[in-house]
Amino acid sequence: MKKREKSAMTAQNISRKLRCPLCHEAVEVRELKSLVCVNNHTFDFAKQGYVNILKKPVDTQYDDALFEARQKIICDEKLYAPVHDKIADIILNHSAEDSLLFDAGSGEGSHLQTILDKVNTETLTGIGLDISKEGILMAAKNYGNPLWIAGDLANPPLSDKSCKFILNFLSPANYSEFKRILAEDGIIIKVIPSSGYLKELRRELFSGTEGKEYENNDTLELMKKNVKLVKEERITYTKFLDAAALKDLISMTPLGWHADTAQIERFADKGNKEITVDMHIILAAAEN
Repeated sequence: MKKREKSAMTAQNISRKLRCPLCHEAVEVRELKSLVCVNNHTFDFAKQGYVNILKKPVDTQYDDALFEARQKIICDEKLYAPVHDKIADIILNHSAEDSLLFDAGSGEGSHLQTILDKVNTETLTGIGLDISKEGILMAAKNYGNPLWIAGDLANPPLSDKSCKFILNFLSPANYSEFKRILAEDGIIIKVIPSSGYLKELRRELFSGTEGKEYENNDTLELMKKNVKLVKEERITYTKFLDAAALKDLISMTPLGWHADTAQIERFADKGNKEITVDMHIILAAAEN
């Protein structure tokens, strides 16, 4: 079966949880080729196995090189493995029967696919959405099981109260939409950096500036204003990365976007460097 058809079948199985991004009416899958709503708005599945619902192309700073570096760091180096394990445990500790795991800001899909692999149940369907078509294209090429959508977090094609789990991993949030699509017993799983996250890289690239230190207070306060926090947990650990992996790390993070070549080479050439991962995992529910 071709990737287009596999993706269309995934959408068909959860079609009652989807809605048209234009008129917000119900949709159906026709001939394993297109999503079509009652008003005949039509969105075709690409041959690579994703669907594009963006009204127009969007330019982002995320390119193929960044996504390739990100995939290497996530899948080959397994930099976030303890975080993925924790998220999988959270999902397994809640009923995942006939449930959606919506990755809001999925990029090239490695976080979502890794977590789905760890949960390992056919009753949980993954949906990855990102505004970067390049990221979604790479996700669809590499991972066939989730439904991959190029779209905007301000207008996800999901029905009200359709998602048991919303994953927001180092990505901006849209809390008004999160609250709309979150199921009555659903949870938001938001992952944000804590103060020690990539501190070695931050200190190298931002030495002598305010950028070398980081606090997540603003992100936490914004979240508290919009949703009900249920539980918070901090995970901190270190991992050694060689020179090639360090260059990938710099390439995948916004911290490296404004670094010059000399800074990058100086940091990466040290090789086999201990890197700190310091994450804040926050579980939240929609406000009553």
